[in-house]
Amino acid sequence: MHVIGTVGLPGSGKGEAATVAREEGIPVVTMGDVVRQETADRGLDPAKDHGGVAQALREENGPAAIAERSLPMIDDRLEDHEAVLVDGLRSDVEVDTFEGRFGESFTLVSIEAPFDVRAERIDARGRDAGANDGGEPLEKRDERERGFGMDDAMDRADVVIENTDSLEAFHGRIRTIIREEAGESDEQETEPYQP
Repeated sequence: MHVIGTVGLPGSGKGEAATVAREEGIPVVTMGDVVRQETADRGLDPAKDHGGVAQALREENGPAAIAERSLPMIDDRLEDHEAVLVDGLRSDVEVDTFEGRFGESFTLVSIEAPFDVRAERIDARGRDAGANDGGEPLEKRDERERGFGMDDAMDRADVVIENTDSLEAFHGRIRTIIREEAGESDEQETEPYQP
C-alpha cells in the first residue's frame, strides 16, 4: 500500500500528475472534489465560490477538514489497488493528517513552476475563471492557497519536481515516481513483520 500526495500552486501541474497516475492504473482522489461537492451542496457556483467554500470548511471544521473528508475515499480505493494518488494538498496540517494515517507509506510530491509559466498554462486551459470574466485572478488564488499553509506543505515534500520543461518530460518524471513508489509498496508488503 502506498499513498502519493501532490502539492503545488494553481497551474503547477497537479492535474497532469493525476492524469499520469490514471494512465498507470492508479486511482486518484482529488481533494478539490470534496470542496466542489460541498459547494454544490450549498447551492453555490463552483467556478466562483470554490475558494470561499474551501476556506469555510476549514473555519467550520478545522484546518484538516478536507483531508479528513478524503480519508474514506482513499481507504475505499486502497481496498482494490496497491497505490492511490491524492491530488491537491494545501497545508502542512493536511500533510500531518496523511502522515498520521499512512506513516511511511505516504510520499509527498511538490510540483513547482514560476508564476509566469503557471499563468500562461491557466490562460491556455481556458476553463479557469479569470479576473476578466468575474473569476479570481491567479495572484489572489496564490495568496489564498498560501494562507492555508501551502508553502509549509511544499517545504515538507519528499520529492520536488520543477515543472518547467515539456509536458512529455514532466509526464516522464511523474511516471517514474509513481512506478517507484508503487514498486516500493509491493516490496514493503512482502517483508515479514517485525515488531
